[in-house]
Amino acid sequence: MLPADASPLPRPDVRLLLMPLPDFALLPFGAFLDKLRFSADDEDRSRQRYCAWTLMGIDGAPVVSSSGVQVSVDTAADAVDLAAYDYLVVFGSRTVQASLAHVHTHGAVLRRAAARGVPLVAIDNASFLLAGAGLLTGRRVALHWRHVAEFRHAFPRIAVASEQIYFFDRDRITCAGGTAAIDMAVELLSRHCGRERAFKGLADMLVDGPRHQGHALQSMEGGGPDLGRHVARAVALMRSSLADGLTVAGIAERIGIGRRQLDRLFTERFGHSAHDHWTTMRMEHAHWRVTHSHHSLSAIADEVGLGNASSLARLFRRHYGTSPGAVRAGAGRKLMPKDQFSATRLPSL
Repeated sequence: MLPADASPLPRPDVRLLLMPLPDFALLPFGAFLDKLRFSADDEDRSRQRYCAWTLMGIDGAPVVSSSGVQVSVDTAADAVDLAAYDYLVVFGSRTVQASLAHVHTHGAVLRRAAARGVPLVAIDNASFLLAGAGLLTGRRVALHWRHVAEFRHAFPRIAVASEQIYFFDRDRITCAGGTAAIDMAVELLSRHCGRERAFKGLADMLVDGPRHQGHALQSMEGGGPDLGRHVARAVALMRSSLADGLTVAGIAERIGIGRRQLDRLFTERFGHSAHDHWTTMRMEHAHWRVTHSHHSLSAIADEVGLGNASSLARLFRRHYGTSPGAVRAGAGRKLMPKDQFSATRLPSL
């Protein structure tokens, strides 16, 4: 008689084809894969019993992550039987530009999978790849907050699911990346393996429990657990609306308080007005984009709600004491604002 662990395994409840792009981030990849592993078997045996996965590369060669760790794959894209899988999961490259650059090399297998009815899952910057391949038309997309403005500028006809860490839209699932890959994996597994099995192993991963897709992140700009409900909501709206026509008064109206009360709350919490806070967020985003992309100043100006490159350059210099060109030439040298909350003003707020 065969030992228990050597007995043939039944057909798993869900089968996933995982495709990490070159220069992918290890955190969402490892988080998603380990959640599958815990749910895949009884106890901690790590067999692919209830869910199964296969790693695929475009040519079968190992794929190198953004941290330099190399991951072996099980199959090449042209050798895989797409009909054998329930999902194709794509892990994006470290930068948006890198993910978009793979449209020509990876787009064909994504389109084949979509044509066969295989749902596509995009994690981290992979949403840009799917959008570039024309596979997100008519869908809403969950994105990392840092890339929302850039995505809206590049793909204005694709709706962003604001303030969502992951989003299920029929046969397209998108995830902001990072540890949100765990939350999304739990939801996906719940639909195929049941809630109990989907939750299995979370305590071992030192995760209290899965977050809802609409989980509100704590502020990235000096916030914390004591940020306060109204301020936290306002900061989240600011973060997701850098390029929108939304005003501070409009934000106050959305969260159900007056403009003066909102400014008072921001002054109590941060020592400056809501307008100045939003201005700093916009300049921080512009600084990050100037440092980490080759996009023109005009494109970046659009992303942060300014009309043109001249306005961006003028505001940037007031805020950082130097020009965007000098920052870009300095290869990402970290600068501190000359006067972080000076009388800098954006129009139409």
